[in-house]
Amino acid sequence: MRKKIVAGNWKMNLNAEEASNLVNGVCTALENIKLDESIHIVFGPPAPYLPLVKSMIPSILTETALVAAQNCHSEPKGAYTGEVAASMLSDIACDYVILGHSERRKYFKEDNELLNKKVQQALANDLEVIFCCGESLEQRNAGVLFDVVKDQLTAIFDLSEEDFKKVVIAYEPVWAIGTGVTASPEQAQEMHAYIRKLIAEQYSEAIAENTTILYGGSVKPANAVELFANADVDGGLVGGASLKDADFVDIIKAIV
Repeated sequence: MRKKIVAGNWKMNLNAEEASNLVNGVCTALENIKLDESIHIVFGPPAPYLPLVKSMIPSILTETALVAAQNCHSEPKGAYTGEVAASMLSDIACDYVILGHSERRKYFKEDNELLNKKVQQALANDLEVIFCCGESLEQRNAGVLFDVVKDQLTAIFDLSEEDFKKVVIAYEPVWAIGTGVTASPEQAQEMHAYIRKLIAEQYSEAIAENTTILYGGSVKPANAVELFANADVDGGLVGGASLKDADFVDIIKAIV
């Protein structure tokens, strides 16, 4: 059975007090929700708050509530002022790292070659990867959405089978991120099924069936149940709604 995951990408938001209140609120609610071992709830705070968030997760939830960094560097160490190595994230007991997000691709010009190096560093340091892919509105309207996603996934398709098993895919159509516009359940299922087909072709049907594929892009309590009901949608990478404990908990309930 593949993992079901609800992950929150906080981006560059919240201060320490707000982060504490959010994690406390979510964890308190999680203690009253029946979650089995196949479900992971992931907090993705800004780097300075990773140790704080990790420390706030109660022992009863340490197998379920996990922490993701929003980035790591492509090199193991060196003169890269302001950067964070994957080994450093591992040192502070980080569980996941989010790579390939459209904002990193757009604002920091991250391409397939760089992302491949980042993924390799993450996996070498025992971090699981949430790897993002997705097309712009222009690309969807031009009918090249599948080609775009296929090209983005080539950044990880040289991984060994064992390494690929440590990767979660997050399909995030760029036109739905932070816009309030969400892909329809049918659009999400269509792309998720296509991604699973690509994985089967690259690796095997068994690996494809065991790969967790998340949907991201204006996920909120009002649409989570419909989205997560799709056969190939295994949860969500949540942006704005992950900053409010009540909203994030309602989205979590949609996966249970």
